[in-house]
Amino acid sequence: FLSLPVVAGFLSALGFTGALVLGTTGTGAGVATGAGAVAGVGVGWVTWRFSRALLDDPGAPAPRGEDLTGSSGSVVTAVPADGYGEVLLHLAGQPVKYAARAAGPVPRGTEVWVESVLSPTSVLVRPVDR
Repeated sequence: FLSLPVVAGFLSALGFTGALVLGTTGTGAGVATGAGAVAGVGVGWVTWRFSRALLDDPGAPAPRGEDLTGSSGSVVTAVPADGYGEVLLHLAGQPVKYAARAAGPVPRGTEVWVESVLSPTSVLVRPVDR
């Protein structure tokens, strides 16, 4: 319960509220401290609830290689008819180079579609017809 964000929220609300009450009213330090403590408890509770909500968020699933099927990319190293070349694809917004095979030769710079994932590091591609 007493994490760093909760303690920081409590102390900052205690100090700011105490200073505001002391500076704007004619009451003493005891009343200002009490008002700051009440505000600090409130801010600490809100901070704790917010941090719990953030930590309990399951988030999006991690990207997998199978997610590449149907995506487009470009040839970085020419793909020969009987071997591997390289393509630049985007997985979860990050550019990643994969080894690539194709049914026929594909020159460098050609836009390609991923037909299937052959292994964790290689894909089968075909040129995009426009």
